[in-house]
Amino acid sequence: MYITAIMSDGFKNLEDVFIEPHPEYNVITGMNAQGKTNLLESIWLMTGCRSFRGSREKDYIGIDKQRMEIAVKFNDERRTQSVSYSMARDNVKSKNIKLNGVPLKGTNELFNSFKAVIFTPDDIEIIKGSPEKRRSFIDLCFCQLNTSGLDIVRRYELLINHRNSLLKSIASGQQPKELLNVWDRQVAAIGSALSVKRNNYMKKFASTCERLYSMITRDKEKLSVEYNSNVYGVNPEIDENDDNAFLKYYRKLEKNIEDEIRLGYTLCGAHRDDISVKINGMNIRDFGSQGQKKTAALVMKLSQAEIYYKNKKEAPVILLDDVMGELDENRQRLVFEIIKNMQVFITTCNENSIAGLAEGKVFKIENGKTLV
Repeated sequence: MYITAIMSDGFKNLEDVFIEPHPEYNVITGMNAQGKTNLLESIWLMTGCRSFRGSREKDYIGIDKQRMEIAVKFNDERRTQSVSYSMARDNVKSKNIKLNGVPLKGTNELFNSFKAVIFTPDDIEIIKGSPEKRRSFIDLCFCQLNTSGLDIVRRYELLINHRNSLLKSIASGQQPKELLNVWDRQVAAIGSALSVKRNNYMKKFASTCERLYSMITRDKEKLSVEYNSNVYGVNPEIDENDDNAFLKYYRKLEKNIEDEIRLGYTLCGAHRDDISVKINGMNIRDFGSQGQKKTAALVMKLSQAEIYYKNKKEAPVILLDDVMGELDENRQRLVFEIIKNMQVFITTCNENSIAGLAEGKVFKIENGKTLV
């Protein structure tokens, strides 16, 4: 998969930006606050995912603009496709999204069509941030491989919210305790399915991370990644055909009912899972250096890209925001080796800090505009 054309106008500070990128390496250069990351963000929105910067939709439109529009053309293994996304300031809630000229009601079809992997300096939070960030990352990874997983993730979140509301109502005497059984069976069914999805993906992910981290550190350190299921334990042996998975999940819910009613929220389940990341057996979150955390986070994103490529026989588009300049030349070359045969967009203030680019294009952005 590779992009053949990008147009972005009115998205934050971008103005009449149009580029035809190289199918392999593309360097987006310019001083700070000129719009380099905005360009990557506009590409990322074509995946149907939320902004990686946490931007609200109303903030997509530039301060002095009345409208924003993004359009991308890309080739996949089958055909050339086009995506457009526009929004007007006077009606932010009315998004106009089209895939191959056909209006879409939401962004799900974008998620099915255009795939990208983004790495930014903030992705170190996958390592040192909350368990929620690691769960969300793994859920995104396995949903990219099979978009049916999106329904499982969303249904689970909805069920837990309903169950928590019911727990509060039971505590206040507004609802009978017996109602929990109906919800618990649904939570156990979807929660066990979600746990299986995560566990299956983590088996591929852990071995890929270990191998790529060894490449980048030249075997000086060993990275290990484990799935810690709140219900089933560390790296559990569960699969789609395991009838006991549902029962174990359901019984764990039953065990905590009294405490949950008292507290007003669900104490156990897939929403309390975590991913542990270790270097040489030590938890990197607590004992790793800043450099080790950054390298581990980068390896996790590279593993996401490689697994998708190997499973789908099609490469995602790689977006690297202000990352490569922090790596020494040898590590840069190893990263380029890992992502060869993938289209890459790299932002940097200094294009000379990027080593190992055999061919590609350089685009300079100044005050939101591309300079020819």
